[in-house]
Amino acid sequence: MPDFSWRAATASGKVEEGRLSAASAAAALKQLRGQGLTPLNIDDAQGAGAPAGARAVNAVIGFAQPKVRQAKGPVSAPDVLAITSELAIMLRAGLALDNALRVLIDMSHKPSVATLMQGILDSVKGGTPLSRALAQHRELFGDFYINMVRSGEASGQMSAVLDRLVEHMERQRALRDNVISATIYPAILLAVAVLSLIAMLGFVVPQFEKLFTDMGDALPMPTRLVMGLGQAFTRYGLFMGVVAVGGSMLLMRWLRSPSGRQWWQTLVLRLPLMGPLALKYQLTLFSRSMGTLLGNGVPMLTALHIATETVGNVVLQKALARVAPIVKEGGRVVQALYATGIFEPLAINLIRVGEETGRIGPMMLELANILNREVETGIKRLLTLVEPVLILVLGALIAAIIVSILLGILSINDLAV
Repeated sequence: MPDFSWRAATASGKVEEGRLSAASAAAALKQLRGQGLTPLNIDDAQGAGAPAGARAVNAVIGFAQPKVRQAKGPVSAPDVLAITSELAIMLRAGLALDNALRVLIDMSHKPSVATLMQGILDSVKGGTPLSRALAQHRELFGDFYINMVRSGEASGQMSAVLDRLVEHMERQRALRDNVISATIYPAILLAVAVLSLIAMLGFVVPQFEKLFTDMGDALPMPTRLVMGLGQAFTRYGLFMGVVAVGGSMLLMRWLRSPSGRQWWQTLVLRLPLMGPLALKYQLTLFSRSMGTLLGNGVPMLTALHIATETVGNVVLQKALARVAPIVKEGGRVVQALYATGIFEPLAINLIRVGEETGRIGPMMLELANILNREVETGIKRLLTLVEPVLILVLGALIAAIIVSILLGILSINDLAV
């Protein structure tokens, strides 16, 4: 096996060099990436004997890209996170921006990502700042990302800003993943409950229909009710299924409309247990976004506008949208946020301290951390309540069907006596 000399950056941006044995330059690159390194250059240890493919690529960008199975689909949020993380490492290692973008193009395993990065590289090579190049893909990166990059360009600390972006996106993703993961088990329980009821009414109850046919009104009321539900399900089950699916599709379509979305999100905020949790989740997004922007030198009004847009609840978004005009007219931030009526006293006091000491950015990040912990704790408590309730409801419904059938059987025995 030939030896290859390599040069790569660690996650901290430190450049390391070494040698390794591999079957090819592609295999050597795969080994380096498996060790958590970002390759900057890979070459045959003998110099002149380097494989043609490695020499050709290294001559342009400094490393060879292995042939791997390409992923399909559009550029996703995880792709943006990976791009940001790798770009931060390479800039911290001293690589020029255009060379770093070339590396990202050859490292990408998705054609859509390679196309995106090529367009950004072409713009940068034409003299366009990175923030303006990213602004051409605003729907993908968003105002928050673009303004963070713009602040990095102004301060000359692009790698540090990208590191903060990575941290921010990872925290946001972790928070969303926690919320999604928390709903999986209750959703499974709900699906099991529905399927169990379908099985009982569609297959079990009809088996007793012949047994109870001749009894008529002599059957107990619970038994007649269950038999009626079973007959309706057997005769009209397909129709009811089509109506249920169609109704669900129409409901989802309406909920995606502005009026439906506002109605649903207003309802969620008013729910006894879910409402406060949903409010804290949205305020976590707002606080972390605003704190991160202010910490990187973004002006207050711009940070307020962008942070408000990160809130997904339209009701809360309308309330927060009133903050920036008050601040623009000379009002204090804490007074404007207090006027929204959606922040708790602890949050208001933290923001007041931050504004008075000139550290409102760090205080907003601290508030985000506090709210994040409260959301995680609230999710765990809610699950401890929802799971047994679903199990009890499922058990009660199935038990009611079984008891109704047993009452019918016992009534037959009474008539026989």
